[in-house]
Amino acid sequence: MDADNVQLETGLSSDFDDDFDPLFVLEDSELPADRYLDRELSWLAFNQRVLELAEDPNIPVLERANFLAIFASNLDEFFMVRVAGLKRRILTGLAVPTNVGRAPADVLSDISKAAHVLQERHARDYQELVRPALAEAGIEVVTWDSLSDGEREALRDYFSKQIFPVLMPLAVDPAHPFPYISGLSLNLAVRVRNSKTGRQEFARLKVPQMLPRVVRVGPLESMEHLRYVTLEDLIANHLGDLFPGMEILEHHTFRITRNEDVEVEEDETENLIKALEKELLRRRFGPPIRLEITEDMDDVTLGLLVRELDITAQEVYRLPPPLDLRAMFDISRIDRPDLHYPKHVPTTAVQLMPPEPNSEPDVFRAIAKRDILLHHPYESFATSVQAFLEQAASDPDVLAIKQTLYRTSGDSPIVEALIAAAESGKQVLALVEIKARFDEQANISWARKLEKAGVHVVYGLVGLKTHCKLALVVRNEKGVLRHYSHIGTGNYNPKTSRIYEDLGLLTADDQVGKDLTRLFNELSGYAIEKKFKRLLVAPLHLRKGLLKRIADETAAALAGEPAGIRMKVNSIVDEAIIDALYRASMAGVPVDVWVRGICSLKPGVPGLSENIRVRSILGRYLEHSRIFSFHKSGDADVFIGSADMMHRNLDRRVETLVRLTDPGHLQEIDGLFDRAMADTTSSWWLESDGEWTRHSRDEDGKPLEDMQNVLMQKIGNRKRTVGRR
Repeated sequence: MDADNVQLETGLSSDFDDDFDPLFVLEDSELPADRYLDRELSWLAFNQRVLELAEDPNIPVLERANFLAIFASNLDEFFMVRVAGLKRRILTGLAVPTNVGRAPADVLSDISKAAHVLQERHARDYQELVRPALAEAGIEVVTWDSLSDGEREALRDYFSKQIFPVLMPLAVDPAHPFPYISGLSLNLAVRVRNSKTGRQEFARLKVPQMLPRVVRVGPLESMEHLRYVTLEDLIANHLGDLFPGMEILEHHTFRITRNEDVEVEEDETENLIKALEKELLRRRFGPPIRLEITEDMDDVTLGLLVRELDITAQEVYRLPPPLDLRAMFDISRIDRPDLHYPKHVPTTAVQLMPPEPNSEPDVFRAIAKRDILLHHPYESFATSVQAFLEQAASDPDVLAIKQTLYRTSGDSPIVEALIAAAESGKQVLALVEIKARFDEQANISWARKLEKAGVHVVYGLVGLKTHCKLALVVRNEKGVLRHYSHIGTGNYNPKTSRIYEDLGLLTADDQVGKDLTRLFNELSGYAIEKKFKRLLVAPLHLRKGLLKRIADETAAALAGEPAGIRMKVNSIVDEAIIDALYRASMAGVPVDVWVRGICSLKPGVPGLSENIRVRSILGRYLEHSRIFSFHKSGDADVFIGSADMMHRNLDRRVETLVRLTDPGHLQEIDGLFDRAMADTTSSWWLESDGEWTRHSRDEDGKPLEDMQNVLMQKIGNRKRTVGRR
């Protein structure tokens, strides 16, 4: 869907820079054809950085186990969505979007090669690095063969009582066709011989997903010494109970990944929820796109699986056991504080602290005094955003609450606050994005619960996901209606707010309130407005607004004036934005890009991007905030918001950036960039050839600063200092 069609369908618009012509930036005839890095390979490079954290001996070992599990989970989603989408497009003859000008089959081949290398490294890291480090710390993952007779006897009893009753062996023969294998399930392929007929048979046994993946060996005598076996190892050594009278010839573990992307043709249906529910059922039966097998699987079993699952040799991943290292999530939750990161308790933002100890803070009064810039998880989500909405729900002077919900937790106090507000008679609007990937079913459930409570629930605009993070409260103050707003970079999810780094602005600025009022009217109705003053809104004008500011910095540098561009994003792929940054660099503008994930931009190329630096920071918290900072002639123009520099964000989603105006906030943002880009900060540096190099130690071998640890201490100390005054 192009931008012109979006305008006709949505009316989303802005008077921000309507005289700016983006074609000025899009002209690319003088730029080299090979100026972009492949987005898929860049994503795999990001997941490699996650893996490097698991390899780091200076990180507590249970956190290293957690990074192994995160890597596995990330890669699963990459295959389920991105690889599956590429394969589907190739098979159906659709165009495959690529910014590197290569044939689709070559793209998939390169992904396969890189993914094979990474998966083998992942398995090796577990076996050679993390597993021995866990054992040294008193946490052993052992095999059945290493157990004593007494330990085996105890586990046999556990198996017969807790596992055997829920197992379902499925035979494969003329009377029993090859069974459906659900995506991401762990399975045992079993070949047996009938002792009477001598005939060989095949059976599939699914490892129950509702049971723990690791089973403790022996009684819990001490947390200092724990031993576990994997669930599949335990089951594999009791196959005789499942196939009595049969000779067990071979058994091997395997796992498939299916296409689980969801596409809903909204313009062909009147009921989006019903269409989406139908598509979610179809998701379970998507075609396989990856087969993981244990390295000892025999050719007969592999041949059967490849044939029945219609898998190519390129899609087979032969790995040492155990498969599916998401099992490390279970290990990483072991209650050993000495093997985790030191506990961090978020502090309350200075302006939201109660005036007296044990008194109730007045969030509205605090916001009315001045804008509040929140930085999670260093500052508490519960005592800021959550408190803001809970106070709004109970305040008799509040007349209306309007909010977007993209992802939220299952027991969300945010949703409960909206329900409480509606039940008390307030006007409440919730825009629930039910197409949020892998949260579709949960969001449908919450939408229905909100509707039953009297909340006005809407589902956004046809053809667009609503990804912006917005909350607006309208309050009657002595006969005058006043707006209180929150615009954030992250979801309204109290659980992820403790592990995702995000920014949020709480403001009583009347202009922001009017902007949000108009935007919510467009999202829920048919209003067509062109009066956003402090916002940049996608899909129509966010890219245009950023391109104009980049062009302004470019012109300033050419005129010999001070200039500078700084961006913090999760991903940067959009060619128009990248080309504009190249031109800025060619004009002499210093450009800093702080990216967590995908980066298609090549820094440091002579004559093209030698003034561009790209850094990535990964660690305890997931860097999630988006910041855009421009410094033409020393006059800072800084935005925060929900948008990444990707086509989907700029063209197919409703995204919002808000401009910061408080001098203290501008200084704080500048300080974040200074620290992130400093050579003394531990980070990864992107080279022009697409390789990421980790810089974690100085020339003397001493560890560089961990930015997240520094911010925890700095912000925590600041709060304690204020509290003593």
